[in-house]
Amino acid sequence: MRKIDDPFLAFNPYIDLHGLDRISAIIKTKEFITDSLKLKKYDIIIIHGKGSGTLKESVHEYLKTDKRVIEYKTHNFNDGITVVKLEGDSYEK
Repeated sequence: MRKIDDPFLAFNPYIDLHGLDRISAIIKTKEFITDSLKLKKYDIIIIHGKGSGTLKESVHEYLKTDKRVIEYKTHNFNDGITVVKLEGDSYEK
């Protein structure tokens, strides 16, 4: 596991996809979203790394199609991280 230095993201659950191929990354992302919703964690972090951008593109394409995802964006200071907001958050407030 990698340490996340950003204090705003430090307490959010995250998954690290380094070293995975595209298909495995999408499967792990889908499972991570499902598990996060079960635990009522609605702000999550996906670490895909910078590299060639293949994992980032694949994950973002998947996130576009997942109806449980309200919003996702690349982190402002580290483009190897995507911050995701899931659907249950609006129901908890």
